[in-house]
Amino acid sequence: MSTIISKYKNIPGFSAEAEFIINRYSTNLLDSSQIGTKRIFDVVFSIFFILFIAVWLFPLIALAIRMESNGPVFFKQMRHGKNNVPFFCYKFRSMKFSPNGHFKQASKNDPRITRVGLFLRKTSIDELPQIINVLMGQMSIVGPRPHAITMNKEFADKIQYFMCRHMVKPGITGLAQAKGFRGEIMDEFDINTRLKYDLFYIKNWSVFLDFKVMFLTVKCLLANNDNAY
Repeated sequence: MSTIISKYKNIPGFSAEAEFIINRYSTNLLDSSQIGTKRIFDVVFSIFFILFIAVWLFPLIALAIRMESNGPVFFKQMRHGKNNVPFFCYKFRSMKFSPNGHFKQASKNDPRITRVGLFLRKTSIDELPQIINVLMGQMSIVGPRPHAITMNKEFADKIQYFMCRHMVKPGITGLAQAKGFRGEIMDEFDINTRLKYDLFYIKNWSVFLDFKVMFLTVKCLLANNDNAY
């Protein structure tokens, strides 16, 4: 545990209180046997998804994106992974192509979002290419959602212990998103609640909880989708 704590002392905002948080929320996913179990689930699920769904779905989405607007099919953005290590997170491009554009969080009625992109974002289909990140070992199917590095730096400066959520791999979906906290981050209550759910997930992880989050994610997409745009 001391090795784990020493890594986090280099993270902005670390303090004696953060050490207590890490001790409290690292009882599950930092255990090697459980990490192995989660990794096996991620790989098996990803291979199944690619062989039976992505193989026909991804070409259709790519065609729709290219028919509406010029630019690449995929969008990649640098985000923080486990232990704060940056990686390129993949998505289907849902906005007008702007190679020199600066980062700006998507908002409601954002003029940058294409018609195809609006559908992809509403259904969260734009996130599916992250299955590649899962196979590469950079992400998990379920875990705290990764934010753009610019956003992480902003939140880390404002919220104590925020970077503790990076003790584990980020996920394609997470407990916060399954509970309806997805899309644009509106205020401090929004981001603090997401952090609370992320830390709860880290503390209480189990295979059953992962399946529950996946079920709740589908339910949220079908019945509580107002924050997705």
